[in-house]
Amino acid sequence: MRQINFMPSFFSHCYHIIIIFFSLVPKKSLGAVDPYFQACSVPKTCGDGQAIRFPFYIQDKQNYSCGYPGFNLSCNNNGHPTILISNINYTIHEIFYQNETVRVSNSAFSNPNSSCIPSINSISLPGSRFDLAPNQTNLFLFYNCNSSVHESWPSEFYPSCYGENDAVLVLSGQDPKLISNVSMECKYSVLAPVEAYGGGIAESLRNGFVLKWKASNCSICEDSGGNCGFDDIMYHFKCFCPDRPYAWSCTNTTRLEYLPGNNKRVLVIALVTSFAGIGVLVVIICYFFGKLSSKKIIYFWKKGTLTYQSVEAFLRKNEPLAIRRYSYSNIKKMTNSFKDKLGQGGYGGVYKGKLQDGCFVAVKVLKESKGNVEEFLNEVAIISRTSHVNIVTLMGFCFEESNRALIYEFMPNGSLEKFIYKENTSIADRQLGWETLYKIAVGIAQGLEYLHRGCNTRILHFDIKPHNILLDENFCPKISDFGLARICPRDESVISMLGARGTVGYIAPEVFCRNFGGVSHKSDVYSYGMMVLEMVGGRKNFDVSVDCVNEIYFPYWIYKRIELDEELGLQGLISKEDEEIAKKMIIVSLWCIQTDPSSRPSISKVVDMLEGSLSSLQISPKPFLSSPPRTTVDSSTATMSL
Repeated sequence: MRQINFMPSFFSHCYHIIIIFFSLVPKKSLGAVDPYFQACSVPKTCGDGQAIRFPFYIQDKQNYSCGYPGFNLSCNNNGHPTILISNINYTIHEIFYQNETVRVSNSAFSNPNSSCIPSINSISLPGSRFDLAPNQTNLFLFYNCNSSVHESWPSEFYPSCYGENDAVLVLSGQDPKLISNVSMECKYSVLAPVEAYGGGIAESLRNGFVLKWKASNCSICEDSGGNCGFDDIMYHFKCFCPDRPYAWSCTNTTRLEYLPGNNKRVLVIALVTSFAGIGVLVVIICYFFGKLSSKKIIYFWKKGTLTYQSVEAFLRKNEPLAIRRYSYSNIKKMTNSFKDKLGQGGYGGVYKGKLQDGCFVAVKVLKESKGNVEEFLNEVAIISRTSHVNIVTLMGFCFEESNRALIYEFMPNGSLEKFIYKENTSIADRQLGWETLYKIAVGIAQGLEYLHRGCNTRILHFDIKPHNILLDENFCPKISDFGLARICPRDESVISMLGARGTVGYIAPEVFCRNFGGVSHKSDVYSYGMMVLEMVGGRKNFDVSVDCVNEIYFPYWIYKRIELDEELGLQGLISKEDEEIAKKMIIVSLWCIQTDPSSRPSISKVVDMLEGSLSSLQISPKPFLSSPPRTTVDSSTATMSL
C-alpha cells in the first residue's frame, strides 16, 4: 500500500521539478539567427538626423516589435521625427537615451523662419507615457485680449501669425490669481512649458520642453549584446539575442555556430550525454524532495523574484483582508475561459463571471505591461479599505506570476460614458432623464465625500471620469478604478507627488503644473466638475465635431449662456424642473473647475450646493484656460483643453 501511495506522489514531484528545471534552461537552436534580432540591429533615422532606437521606432521603416507601444514615430516633410501624444503632433528635437528623456515641441511652433506666435488649441500635456521633466518654465499665452490688458502689459505682447494688428500676451511664472484675472480679459488662454525661456518667444516655443518617458530600461539587454524589443502577444518587454529571443538579457548564453559534420556529431553526443546526466540528477533531487509538496517546491523556486516578494510583503502587511485571493485557474473557471467580454481598455479586458454561490461579477484582467506591481497592489489595498454605497465593491483579486485580475461586483448598466455621449445613445431608452442625471451627480459627489472625509485616511482618486463611474440596475453610481489613487493623512491639505496622473481633459491644472497651487483633494473636485459638465452637455467638453467654433469648448459656451441668462439650449429640457436641475449642475460644476484650487469648493460643499436651492447659488468667475482658438480645429490634433 505504501508503494501505491508513494509512487504517484514521487512522480508528481519529479514532474514539477523537471518542468521548473527545463523552463530555466535557455532554448538554443543550432546556427539559427533570430529574425527579430536582425530586424532591430540597424537603427533607422529620419533624414540625416539622430538614430532612432528603443523604446522609439519609426512606424514605416522599422518592425513594431523593435519599440514600445505608443512610441511609434513618423518622419515629417522636413526630415524630423514626430510623435503623437494625447492627439497632439509633436516634433522631436533630440533624444537623450542615457537619461531617458526627449525634447519635443508642439509642431505648430516648428517653422524655423517664423518670428510670430501661432494659435494653438491645447495645453502641452505629456499623457500617460511621459512625465514633464522638472525645472522647466511655464509660459501662459493669451490671445485676443482687451485694450486694458494691452495698456497693463505693453512690453509682453508679441506678434501673432494672424496679422499685424493682432498680438499675443506672454507671461511667465506669474501668480495663479493674476493669471486667472488676465484670462478673463482675453478671448482664450493656453499653457505652454518650455525648457529655457530666453531670446525670442517664438524660438523658446520652437525649442520646446523635455519629457521623461515611461518604458522598460534597455541598458541591461544592450550591455549583454542583445537588442531591446516588445512582445505584443505576451505584452511585455523582450530582449532579442543573436540566436533567439530571451527574457531580459543575453548574459551567460553561448551562441552555437554551424559546425562541420564530425564536430557537430561530437557536439550532439556531448549534449545527449549532458542531458542524460541531468536526468539522473533530477531523479536524485526528486528523492530528496519527495516529502515536500509540489506547492512548496514551486514556492522555493518563485520566492526569490521581486514580484513574488512584493505580493507576499503586501499580504503580510494587510492581513487579514476582507477580499479573497483567487488563482488564475479560478479566474478562467468563473469567466468560462473569458467567453463573455464586457469591455476593453488600455489596461486590458473586462469579462462577465460567476462565483460558486451564483453571484455575478465583473473580472478585469490586466495586461502585464500596464503599470507595475505596486500600482496593482495599490488598488487592492485602497479599495479594500472602503465600504460605501457609491464605491464599487472589490470581491477578490488574482496575482499569479504575470497574471493579474480584479474581481468586482457586477454592474448591469456598465459605465456612465455609455449613457451621456450623444454618439453612444442611438437607442432611445438609453437616454437618461435630468432627474436621473442629477441623482447620479449627487451620488458620485457623496462617494468622493466618503473618500475624502469618511475614511480613517483620506483617499484621493486622481482619475474621476465617466469611464470610471459604474451604474447598477437602478442607475446608482459607483466610483471604480483606484489604480492611480493616493492615500494621505486627513490633516494634510496638500500632498507631494512626482509627475502628473489622470486622464487628459479631467486633470486639474495643479497636478501637472505646480504654479497653480498644491495637489490636494481639490484636484478630485476639478475632475468631478469636468465630468458633470459632460453629463450636462451630452458630449466631450472639447467637441471637434460641431461647426460653430464658439461651441467647441462646452464650459466656455455654457458659461456665457448662464452669465447672460440665456436659454441653455440643451437636449431633453422638457419642464421647468429639468431646467433648474441643469442650471444647478452647471453652476456647481463651473465652481469646481476654477483654476485656483482655493477657489473651488470642497466636495462636501459640492454636495450641499447640489442638494440646496438654485436661488442660493452664485455664478462663478470665468474658468481659466477655458476657450478654444478662433480658427477651425483639425480633428486629428485637437485635445481637451483645460
